[in-house]
Amino acid sequence: MLKNLGHDDTKPPIGLKWRSNTFFIVCVVGLGTFTDMFLYGLIVPVLPFMLRDRVQVPEAELQTTLSSLLAIYAAASMLASPIAGVLADRLSSSRQLPFLLGLVLLLLSTILLALGRTVPVLALARFLQGASGGTVWTIGLALLIETVGQENLGKTIGSIFSFISVAGLFSPVIGGVLYAKTGYAGVFGLGVAFVVIDFVGRLLMIEKKVAANYLNSEQNTPTLTPEPDSTNTANESTSLLSQPLLSSSNYRLPEPKWRLTRLLPILLVMKDPGMLTALFIGLIQACLLGAFDATVPLVASSRYGFDSLKAGLLFLPLGGADFFFGPIFGWCVDRWGTKPISVLGFAYLVPALALLRVPVEKNLVGDPELGHQIALYACFLGLNGIGLAIINSASIVECGVVLEKYWKANPALFEGQAPYAQLYGINSMVWSLGLTVGPLVGGALRGSIGYGNMNAVLAGICGITTVFAVLFIGRKGYDEPEAEEGG
Repeated sequence: MLKNLGHDDTKPPIGLKWRSNTFFIVCVVGLGTFTDMFLYGLIVPVLPFMLRDRVQVPEAELQTTLSSLLAIYAAASMLASPIAGVLADRLSSSRQLPFLLGLVLLLLSTILLALGRTVPVLALARFLQGASGGTVWTIGLALLIETVGQENLGKTIGSIFSFISVAGLFSPVIGGVLYAKTGYAGVFGLGVAFVVIDFVGRLLMIEKKVAANYLNSEQNTPTLTPEPDSTNTANESTSLLSQPLLSSSNYRLPEPKWRLTRLLPILLVMKDPGMLTALFIGLIQACLLGAFDATVPLVASSRYGFDSLKAGLLFLPLGGADFFFGPIFGWCVDRWGTKPISVLGFAYLVPALALLRVPVEKNLVGDPELGHQIALYACFLGLNGIGLAIINSASIVECGVVLEKYWKANPALFEGQAPYAQLYGINSMVWSLGLTVGPLVGGALRGSIGYGNMNAVLAGICGITTVFAVLFIGRKGYDEPEAEEGG
């Protein structure tokens, strides 16, 4: 299946039609990201108790160690993402092999987490898990845009994020339950089972362009000319290359002067204010998620006396809101564009984060106000989950829109193929940087100025991000010739 599939003497595999079906490919990519996030979230509520009970980390070092392990995952993903993007575009005939290799890394990391009894072993496991996540996200997003096209990316990404929010919704709860009832064996046994199911799905999947090769070979067609619905990317490439004059001059790029930019011309696109702002939005989104992951379990333990099961339940409002509202706001991005949705989302998060200052910041175990305070905290987490759902797809869609404009204006520079895998490798790298910074900054702020003030700082950052979104996201000018940009 992984050999060259373009020869005339190859026979179509069994189930070619359904294995290359758009819905099936989207489901496989969704399953891959689901598995990655499920295994990530499965141990989030378990980690503090694992570090305390199995590794014997002193209580005073728990927050620092937990934040560091979360950051290691994100740092590894940040390193792996651009490498995966370049390899995926270089091996553009089929992206299945690197997609499967990412899963092998995930399996190794799960085994190490199950067996590790020291902080260095757990750190190595988190590093491998992060490298797998970076590979899966980079290649998965490239597969999505090749399958559904740019015009449907918003609702597809919104639905994918909604799907994986189920992982964020239930994995901390399941992890807490399994740890409380079965210990480590149940937690990591379930993780391995998901990896096996994901591996089968990735083996079965056949990309659109690979399926088109089979169809053309079967029809004895001398050149690769896809059917109208066989691959969105190939159709788009044909029409774009034949109509380069559709592009505005303000998206023309100069001839690369340096060896690195000749090899990776996508780096020239990184100077665009819209692209930089879209990446910044993704960075802040990931910072928020990382801060929640690093602080909510410990707040639940220190403030309310929660065990791993109850700490996991506090993620239900966050994930539940994302699950229900993610597809809706993804559709809104496709319908009204990235600017109004991103501005709305970050403006909404300012008061939503500020509200997390309201619950009393002290140990309430045995206090008659305990139930009221827990309900208040859970409600405010749910409100923040809605905000996260609003901003889910804006960054990814805006990055794709900007790149598409430069690709249309410079088809020869990009050698006829939009470098989407490289773009989403950079996007995943920035996202991972946010997941690295978020736990570290969130943990440090909680320790130094308190949990409420930490959220006030995050609210201020969201306010600044709103201003950037107003100024630079969804800029006009694609069809309006302007002065040529320097690059």
